[in-house]
Amino acid sequence: MTPPLFADAVSPPIELHTLLTGWQTDTLSLVALAIELGLAAWYLVSARRLARRGRRWSRWRTASFLAGTALVVVAAQSGLAAYDDEVFAAHVVQHLLLMNLAPICYALGAPVTLALQASNRPTQRRLLRVIHHPVVEFVTHPAVVVVVAYGTMVAYFLTPFYNFSLEHPLVHDLTHLHFLVSGCLFWWLVVGLDPSRWRLGYPAKLGILAAGIPVTAILGVALTSASTSVAPAFHSLADTRRGGSILWIVGELITFVAMAIIVYQWMRNEERQAVRADRLLDAAEALAAAPAVPDGAGSAGDPGAR
Repeated sequence: MTPPLFADAVSPPIELHTLLTGWQTDTLSLVALAIELGLAAWYLVSARRLARRGRRWSRWRTASFLAGTALVVVAAQSGLAAYDDEVFAAHVVQHLLLMNLAPICYALGAPVTLALQASNRPTQRRLLRVIHHPVVEFVTHPAVVVVVAYGTMVAYFLTPFYNFSLEHPLVHDLTHLHFLVSGCLFWWLVVGLDPSRWRLGYPAKLGILAAGIPVTAILGVALTSASTSVAPAFHSLADTRRGGSILWIVGELITFVAMAIIVYQWMRNEERQAVRADRLLDAAEALAAAPAVPDGAGSAGDPGAR
């Protein structure tokens, strides 16, 4: 028998064998898996379509999108999901995968840009109408995105809603979907490469991430110093504190990594602007150095004038 990785009086131990083999086979999980694999297949087909047109699509973007899909599968369909309603630490890992790591990979994969470049003109126009639709513009507004993302973390872990979701499996599954969607909207805004109605400057993006540091710290302190379990009927107090530590430490690490990504994007943007400015300056100097056309050139004796 595989030795447990964690042992607790109430929360069951997490076993490596279950993590590797405990794949979810219920109808909802299989439907979700089919959708996830379908999106990955669409991405690969679209990238290949661009290649046939002689246009290059970044392999890093492709790898990032596929990594995001793999992380969603691990979070929602693998053996990890077998523990999400029994072990709070496992649920925290799910939360980090669905709301942070997978959405970051999706955002860096630039799927909307790929869809626009690989589609025909009518499809491009429809996609642009969707992007600029008033409802989409409202949902993707920076204030709405930030409030929903950070508010979700506080409301889910520091209110009775978490316990309520464990008592109602459908609500629990919808919560996972909410994690993924709200995470995608947040990281699309912060590190995304796709076109959007709202384009923030790099300092503003860093400011949004900095605002989340105390939110994660508050959650971490509240959970690690809790005197009662976050869900007494499902998790032990030790499990609650363990999950709080994971949420605090890993959450802050993800924030700092995302900040590094933004700084890198900022530097790349400055380099591109510098190169563009140099090219414009060179063109202007070349134009100024070109010999002037003498007066009277192209007169009546010039066939070109006639």
